[in-house]
Amino acid sequence: MTADRRLRNGLRPGDGPDSDGPGTCGASARGSATSPAGLAQSAGGVSVRRGAARPHGDQVYAALDLGTNNCRLLIARPSGDSFRVVDSFSRIIRLGEGVSTTGVISEAAIARAMSALGVCREKIVARNARRLRLIATEACRAASNGDAFRKRVSDEIGIDLEVVDRETEATLAVTGCLPLVDPDCGGAILFDIGGGSTELVRLDRPAGDSRADPRMTGWTSLPIGVVTLAEQFGGRAVTRQTYAAMVEEVARHLKLFAASHADDLASMHLLGTSGTVTTIAGVFQKLERYDRRRIDGIWMDDVDVSTIIEWLLATSYAERAANPCIGPDRADLVLAGCAILDAIRNAFPVPRLRVADRGLREGMLIEMMRRDGVIAD
Repeated sequence: MTADRRLRNGLRPGDGPDSDGPGTCGASARGSATSPAGLAQSAGGVSVRRGAARPHGDQVYAALDLGTNNCRLLIARPSGDSFRVVDSFSRIIRLGEGVSTTGVISEAAIARAMSALGVCREKIVARNARRLRLIATEACRAASNGDAFRKRVSDEIGIDLEVVDRETEATLAVTGCLPLVDPDCGGAILFDIGGGSTELVRLDRPAGDSRADPRMTGWTSLPIGVVTLAEQFGGRAVTRQTYAAMVEEVARHLKLFAASHADDLASMHLLGTSGTVTTIAGVFQKLERYDRRRIDGIWMDDVDVSTIIEWLLATSYAERAANPCIGPDRADLVLAGCAILDAIRNAFPVPRLRVADRGLREGMLIEMMRRDGVIAD
């Protein structure tokens, strides 16, 4: 870019007492040891102004999650004890396509990501979002050219991406989904089936305090997601034998975590956040068009989930692609997601699943707003 107008985590460049004013990004150093006075380094070399004015309740926040399969953006304002969404964006980009075999992000995947990130930047600037968290996950962690890709995004699009570790992913998912844990239950097994990894968290309420928020008592990250599993076993023509092999492969990675955390499940339920579970819920409800309002927070029992997975196993790729809740972008991935879900259900046999159409982006927004004191902790 001809001028440094990059969007970084923290406060947008140009904010603070010496800001260029609303609607401008301003000039900002890259967070080096020679940064100008008034700039501080935060984790990962992200530049944030010292002494910046405390954000108010009308501040606009943006959270971007660049995953292995999707690019997602959520822009919101604080509202009461939560937030009100003012804009959003989601596009399947398959950034991690082929990374499990080649070790690099392909040029085609980079082009798809750059296009989506360009839209995200336009929305962030148009909405005048000033508090940002812009993260990348498994594809950028795993690819040997992940750093080069992020530099290209910074130079050409003006977005500085933060690569988060798997524990951070798990923690953000918990923060985003915690309101959906049944208040009458002792906790939940939360899982987030991604494109290149799957995070699981056990949440338990403190002993003797049934009204307290559940706490993380264990977590793990499996190096398997819908993209990597479909690439390994195939996703278009999936036989029952292939599907069983998928489930077994996931179970092998899940075994150690289940051995330590699958006890005392009587008062627990599953809580799933991913395209897999929202797709299953949409198919279950026979939606003619996906509608988040009819998905987020719904309950499915074990029989319902099994029925939908059995139906999907009996369909062809073309039939899955024609389903309005799946479509051609997910038709070759949905059975891989079902296999991951079945491995989780086998390891944690509880009768109910709650579906969450929320996750990392919501977790990032909540964390930023709590840090700024504009919503309650």
